[in-house]
Amino acid sequence: MSKKLLLTLVALNVLAQAPMLYANTDKVDKLQGAVLPFSVMRNDIPNGAKAGTMLEIRNGGYGSDMTAHPSMANHFFALTERGPNASFTSNTFGKGKIFPTPAYTPRIGLFKVGAAGEVLLLKEILLKRPDGSPITGLPNNADMGGTGETPFNIDGTPIVMDANKPFDKLTNPLKLDNFGLDGEGLVALTDGSFWVSDEYGPHIVHFDKDGVEIDRINAFSQDARTKYNLPAEFANRRPNRGMEGLAITPDERTLIGTMQSTMYNPNKSVKKLNLVRLVTIDLENGKIGQYLYRQEKAQNSNSGIAALTSTEFVVIERDGSFLRDNPNAMKRLYRIDLSNATNLESIPLSDGLKQDPLLGLTINGETLEQAVLNHGWQVLDTFNIKAVKKSLIADLTQRIGYAHDKLEGIWLINPTTIGVLNDDDFATWSNKGKLQQKYLDKNQTVIDTNTLYIIDTKQK
Repeated sequence: MSKKLLLTLVALNVLAQAPMLYANTDKVDKLQGAVLPFSVMRNDIPNGAKAGTMLEIRNGGYGSDMTAHPSMANHFFALTERGPNASFTSNTFGKGKIFPTPAYTPRIGLFKVGAAGEVLLLKEILLKRPDGSPITGLPNNADMGGTGETPFNIDGTPIVMDANKPFDKLTNPLKLDNFGLDGEGLVALTDGSFWVSDEYGPHIVHFDKDGVEIDRINAFSQDARTKYNLPAEFANRRPNRGMEGLAITPDERTLIGTMQSTMYNPNKSVKKLNLVRLVTIDLENGKIGQYLYRQEKAQNSNSGIAALTSTEFVVIERDGSFLRDNPNAMKRLYRIDLSNATNLESIPLSDGLKQDPLLGLTINGETLEQAVLNHGWQVLDTFNIKAVKKSLIADLTQRIGYAHDKLEGIWLINPTTIGVLNDDDFATWSNKGKLQQKYLDKNQTVIDTNTLYIIDTKQK
């Protein structure tokens, strides 16, 4: 690790003014990690992966993101997503998701690393609407970022407003939830509140210490719940690959969010690309910044981010493969620096460089995604548009033999130590519309489980 990174981490330690001596983390097994506790929500559904066995749906699911407790040593918060789900297509209702526990409430867990290196769940904070009622993980309506995902019951029937009556478009429509979140990014503030980003809108929602919504940020100017709005092009997120990571600068003034993969800007024709957008939001005045990140390969995922300073961050970049299937599976931590990157919101315009109100910055009438797809990254050089600089901190496949498909949570522990956490998808998987147990091995004996790993960045 570079001397500069060491110094910035030390600076973060001072700025936080919180105990950063996480003595127990050295007891966590470097290769095996420490498994997070879970309970079983359902075990009455046939396991589509192994005949004659039942699926164990776990709660669990705490790997969408993690972040340090601002003031308590050995403690961290972790976030769940929308709940167990599986892709499904109905002849009548089209593509959507099966929700085996449709009433599930997304939540934040408070965890502690114990004296022996074990992980303890101390508290669950259920996420709630401004009126205090629990939210669900069901999709939003189209005008609030929904992408037409129909919610289905386990038997393939649509989830409707009145479960005792059949679907009717007018009198008993689909049950959607404009407060529903598919949470992916988490920030914990010193006042006890949280910011959560998601894959639906994307929405960035501010919750108080009890999980009640205070405010939100999204790309929908018609949404009366918002104080600030993201640029309109962020509504063109790729389904299931929204704002995957969220961080805040050490002074707690500026949020930074990373999209997971290339946005469908203007449409899915740009899907197979490696261009990712980062956005910054000044919480005091709403000023927006926007930057580009170049992934190592097309359709990778940036699934976590944590702040070192006001301009330097640690990010996760990964693919979606298991080590069991791909010995070259990519699970990496990078340091990025915004200070020398181009802010797309303030770049001088020219004859070929315009700001479109719905598509953002364009080059000769093409979105940035189209321009890079059609002409390569060198087209950005022509207009002096620079992506963020990045340097490798750790390759977890090589370092610890990281076996999970998803690397999503990141916890800055002390100046040279980083905790990471996988998303186990509630120990479930889907294949051709059927729920399956999610296994780490080809013999289907080891169930994927949320596991904390501690990375010593002094080692290479």
